[in-house]
Amino acid sequence: MAMPDFKKDPYLRLVRPLVEAYLAFFRVASRHIESLGLTPSQFDVIVELGGTHGLTCIELSRATLVTKGTLTGVLDRLEKKGLLKREQIKGDRRAIKIRLTPQGETLFQKVFPAHAAFIRPFFEHALTQEEVKQMKRLLGRLRENFE
Repeated sequence: MAMPDFKKDPYLRLVRPLVEAYLAFFRVASRHIESLGLTPSQFDVIVELGGTHGLTCIELSRATLVTKGTLTGVLDRLEKKGLLKREQIKGDRRAIKIRLTPQGETLFQKVFPAHAAFIRPFFEHALTQEEVKQMKRLLGRLRENFE
């Protein structure tokens, strides 16, 4: 197999800017989330549960970017802080529904709008609304090809 020329291949040249954009976003977003008193994983769980009547562990795992192996620990820590509770689902002893407590819902109402207001200008200054639609479509297609 021939050695690819990374400097000339248009597809391979996309990898570095894609990763750099993600890392830059993650650093800025993580610092802000941590200033709100949460880890990025905790924030992700709270945002997915906020405004809902709860989700099963499977639904929550699919909805968040938290790995299954990490999710239990995140849930344990949020439960210990009094921000969520686990409830048995009637008729299914194995299934558990995760819900925010009133304290967790109050935190969601505080941190989600604050983080959205913080992060939105980064996108607004870089992209038009049409470019956002196009970028979302293209990134979705790219992700689907890796799955």
